[in-house]
Amino acid sequence: MTDRELLAQISRSAAGKSGYKQLVRELGLGGGRERRLLLEQLARMTARGDLVKTDREHWSIAKKSGGGTRDNLVAGRLDLHRDGYGFVRPNARQGSQREDDVFIPPDEINGAMQGDQVLVELAPPRADGRRLGRIARILERRNPTVVGVFHYARSDREMGDKPGSPATGLRRGGGKVVPFDDRMTQHIVIPFGQEIPQSAQPATPHRVLGSEAAEAPRYDDLEGLVVDVEITSWPTPSRPPTGRVIEVLGDPDDFGVDVEMMIRKHQLPRVFPDKVLAEARTVAFLDDVEVDRRRDFRGLPIVTIDGETAKDFDDAVLVRERAHGAGYELQVHIADVAEYVGAGTDLDLEARLRGTSVYFPDRAIPMLPQELSTDICSLRPNQDRLVLSCIMQLSSTGRIENFEIVEGVIRSAERMTYTAVHAILEGDPEARTRYASLVADFERMRHLAGLMNKRREERGSIDFDLPEPVIEFDENGQMRGVTKSERTWANRLIEEFMLAANECVAAWLEDLGVPSLYRIHEKPEPRRVVQFEELAASFGYSLGLGALPVKRIQTRGDRRDAQRSGRPARTLEVPEDIAVTPKMYQKLAARIEGKPEERILSYLMLRSLSQARYSEINEGHFALAAPTYTHFTSPIRRYPDLIVHRIIKTFLRTGVEARAEVAEDRHASPWTHPHEALKGIVIHRAKPRKHGEGFHGEPPIPEAELAQIADESSQAERRAAEAERELVEWKKVRFMENRVGEEFAALVLNPTKYGLFVELTDLFVEGLVPIDTLRDDHYTWRENTHEIIGDRWGRRFRAGDRVQVILVRILAQERRLQFSIAEEGIPLTGKKQPKTPKSKAGKRKDAPISGSKKKPRHTRKQKRR
Repeated sequence: MTDRELLAQISRSAAGKSGYKQLVRELGLGGGRERRLLLEQLARMTARGDLVKTDREHWSIAKKSGGGTRDNLVAGRLDLHRDGYGFVRPNARQGSQREDDVFIPPDEINGAMQGDQVLVELAPPRADGRRLGRIARILERRNPTVVGVFHYARSDREMGDKPGSPATGLRRGGGKVVPFDDRMTQHIVIPFGQEIPQSAQPATPHRVLGSEAAEAPRYDDLEGLVVDVEITSWPTPSRPPTGRVIEVLGDPDDFGVDVEMMIRKHQLPRVFPDKVLAEARTVAFLDDVEVDRRRDFRGLPIVTIDGETAKDFDDAVLVRERAHGAGYELQVHIADVAEYVGAGTDLDLEARLRGTSVYFPDRAIPMLPQELSTDICSLRPNQDRLVLSCIMQLSSTGRIENFEIVEGVIRSAERMTYTAVHAILEGDPEARTRYASLVADFERMRHLAGLMNKRREERGSIDFDLPEPVIEFDENGQMRGVTKSERTWANRLIEEFMLAANECVAAWLEDLGVPSLYRIHEKPEPRRVVQFEELAASFGYSLGLGALPVKRIQTRGDRRDAQRSGRPARTLEVPEDIAVTPKMYQKLAARIEGKPEERILSYLMLRSLSQARYSEINEGHFALAAPTYTHFTSPIRRYPDLIVHRIIKTFLRTGVEARAEVAEDRHASPWTHPHEALKGIVIHRAKPRKHGEGFHGEPPIPEAELAQIADESSQAERRAAEAERELVEWKKVRFMENRVGEEFAALVLNPTKYGLFVELTDLFVEGLVPIDTLRDDHYTWRENTHEIIGDRWGRRFRAGDRVQVILVRILAQERRLQFSIAEEGIPLTGKKQPKTPKSKAGKRKDAPISGSKKKPRHTRKQKRR
């Protein structure tokens, strides 16, 4: 049934309203699959604004509201600000005219909370182009539970106060919970008798902790403890939400509590239902009949290469030389998770709900139960494992000539780590002796990866080598420090091999004409490109766009600042469209490599690009300069990869040949200049298909369902990334709590109008030096040169400057560190010190008082410089 037919069906019901059971009955739907597809269709139409969910199982046609029609209704996710206002980001697939976020004033929030899916009624367009609206309806609550810090109430009146300082003079019973997420500006009232969980907390496997959680403690005094609260009454414009405590997590400083806080704050599914665990135990075995049916790779020296702490090994590789010096054979073997996780099973539905595994510094929340993720699906050494393999034949220059996708079985020869492979490639005698039989294989891998990387660079693929933080722990599990991740050729050769396999699989599926999932990265928005160009120009760089026809716009950030200040918003001239290409970004990245401003410009380039996402429609991958791309290589930890495997296996088992030649022809793409083209993976057939040829019949997964999976998976990916990033920042702040007052060497990452964002040289910890704390002069932010300059003495702060800073303040709730510049660390560049007029007595006006030998501070400092 199409969306239009479903709308017509609902409109024929009384008051244009239908229930789920009523629709099932009227449409004569049969098994669980048809009913699940109906729910997905209803959810999709609700998110788009065609329907309104009136209660748990009833939907109605979106009607006029306050003089509006469906044309001025936008559905999207609400992001609140700690100051009370918010922005609604429209859901995907609502049309290009609704790309901009909608500003929601504080008095138009109407009881919505952070992250809720809401329906917004747009106000008439303003002269400055800013889109305003009011929340007309809350479509879906995203916070059934909220994690926060509990405070007892001192009085009944305090139960309705705004969040404040911790209560004193405690009374026993009732209280409030201040949400850990500072975007939730209202506290949650806990009525008397609802502050203690209804049942005692037993030892539970539901906490994502280690052995230290074997016994969950009982708490008699909840003041200042972190609790998880179930919302029992949603907020209204006139009263805060109420709730009940369902779990006490412990003191914020207790080991492991920070992980539990992040899990609950981001609503990460953490408990596998019993029926899912039971199904995992049932299917987790190796079928000998299935093993005999597959292509046998068990006699080959195939290896896995992962991090030291990895437990789920879902990819293994081998590189061999082809006969007569014809080039190389690259084998990429991926765990065949789809063999164990059937469509529509409890395991499948749970994996889809989670979307992805979440990796914290010292533990993980897997997408699949351990019986699968670390056992039968994990490519353990010296154990037979089922795989889905992409076998590629490459020329001596690293060009993929043809490939084949097959079902296979392997027995990994060795579980290698990036550290060990790096040592081998660097010539470490001990490592080369230990893995003597594999040394030649790894050297061959390194050579081939270099050739493939060179070809990828030639087509314009962008490679931002931004370091990531690595949390180090001691033998007791306590945080020891933060370091930068090291990206060696051991890491890069696996990256190159996985990119090639992903691209081959995507090209085969697209050529087949079957609905599938793609990993797309759209061309950056013109206004973001222009904003980056302005910033890059202040450092003396450019993407090389040239003169372009422009239109006048105002950015969301400028409009937001204008609203606060009351001044008119700044107007920018932005091209209607920009012929920007990946190669432009790549060339600029090469120019800034090794320069002081490399870190900040790479970060700004990354921000100017769109965010990669999943889609059932192939639109290419801009950053990789790939005309077609998908995710195939991590089905243990990513649901889209499992879906791609499922589609591939459907065709392999119906006899479709998964073998293809790769054309040498250059392939045009939507983000290249007319005179340019890409050398991507383009399938070439001896007899080109005629118009209308390709896949026909019922697809393995309908395109409408793939669209829903793509949206769900993209959201799950962002949720996981935000949780992982926030926990690292939280741990950094906690690690620095006992170091207030200490001095550190630092690098200026980004001067802004707020101050200097700096990074500590030895600890890879970032923080802010507020501009108003620079007290030796009056400093102003120069946007045109992207620097902070002292008005009197001309001291300048720019990206890449080395400074000494002192940690002065910890903002734990906001996960921020505040520094000040140490006196010895202030760089003095630019203007010369102005001459100071002398008085009639011949002395400088700012000279020291008589009898003092101490010179003015700025004079001494300049002499040292």
